[in-house]
Amino acid sequence: MAPPAPAAPAPAPLRARPWYRQLYFWVLTAIVSGILTGWLWPAAGVALEPVGTTFVAAIKMLITPIVFLTVVAGIGSVDSLGRVGRVGLKALAYFQAGTLIALLLGLLAVNVFQPGAGVHAHPGDLRLEGDAAQYVKEGADQSWWRFLTDLVPTSSVGAFAEGNILQVIFFSVLFGVALKTVGPVGEPIVDGVTRLSAVIFKILHYVMLAAPVGAFGAMAYTIGKYGVATLTSLGQLVGLFYGTSLFFVVVILGGVTALLGVNIFRLLRHLREEFLLVLGTSSSESALPRLMSKLEGLGVRRDIVGLTVPTGYSFNLDGSSIYLSLAAVYIAQATDTPLGIGGQLGLLAVMLLTSKGSGGITGAGFIALAATLSTVGTVPAAGIMLIFGIDKFMSECRALTNLAGNTVATLVVARWEGVLDTARVNRVLRTERPEPDVPEGPETPRKSAPSNRRTDRLAR
Repeated sequence: MAPPAPAAPAPAPLRARPWYRQLYFWVLTAIVSGILTGWLWPAAGVALEPVGTTFVAAIKMLITPIVFLTVVAGIGSVDSLGRVGRVGLKALAYFQAGTLIALLLGLLAVNVFQPGAGVHAHPGDLRLEGDAAQYVKEGADQSWWRFLTDLVPTSSVGAFAEGNILQVIFFSVLFGVALKTVGPVGEPIVDGVTRLSAVIFKILHYVMLAAPVGAFGAMAYTIGKYGVATLTSLGQLVGLFYGTSLFFVVVILGGVTALLGVNIFRLLRHLREEFLLVLGTSSSESALPRLMSKLEGLGVRRDIVGLTVPTGYSFNLDGSSIYLSLAAVYIAQATDTPLGIGGQLGLLAVMLLTSKGSGGITGAGFIALAATLSTVGTVPAAGIMLIFGIDKFMSECRALTNLAGNTVATLVVARWEGVLDTARVNRVLRTERPEPDVPEGPETPRKSAPSNRRTDRLAR
């Protein structure tokens, strides 16, 4: 009788890279260095503006092709177009519920703490100048239904050139549905889209190597331009906004993830690099490609990620919603404008619409606020000058909250679809397995049903 064959050696355990080689460490170091540079040498900080804007431009260059390829590949991989429509409707339903909760939370906070009481600013003394005047003009020109009419691009190429994510999603869904309906003729194109996405993610990998440099330039410019003192001016409003947003993330979103069986703090820790990137650049778009890859790494199906995350960047702006309700009522308080419960509910109804479709636009928060005030007409739009100086620092909190909200929304939609493997999500969050700085692109999703682990063990 032959002796038993020796057992194969166990694979060597994966080793995490040292902390000093992690992307988040270098981005954090760059942010601190940027703050010091802008504080100690303001002129040098302002001169570094092109460094930050160039990096953000490089990220935006890749967002529209990544959204297009991900949405098309996701739709092409599903076995039923009905599933695509179902996922989209569930995502929109959750987005609207989240927006409503965020707006109500902002209204509650500003009424309880009343940061604008005692300011007694006269609207006639407030002059709109510079960027603020432009934002008010754009907001006044926006009708409440504009986000619907802007959904359809006048040119498919123009949507990509302008970086309008909402229009790119619209065209991508049509393209993906058409590929699915033509049958075998479209299969080679779906395969080509999957291969092309790997190339785009490789380009993203190269761009992300410059993330610390971009974060340094953006933060140095912000501090050099507006000064450290700006961080503490109107401190009560800033503190209230940050505190309300933190409450929303930890308590509201934390409660949602608890229902899913996921720890919110582990989830936020898993996305630390993305949060630091958003903090450094003040743009949630800079983290969009990495967020989509990490969610797929948690086991969320590609079609769900491809539809929920990009759409959420236009329809699920929780941080922007908190900002809108806080800022609008603050201006009313500061200008001694009477605004009862009925007036605030009227503002809320308008903000449910004006908060949509503005993701990724420079000054989007100001434009949405101006559109709201112009539509309602009871609160002077010129009052936004009271908060214009600190808006830059509030925009960072808006972007961070929006990122957290879209992450949780994707998990909720996956759970709603019955395909969220909570055990796998917690395993990834708990073990924090090593991964490249930027994933090389998600694998092609399987069309089969989710794996049954008990059956798999029996089969082995």
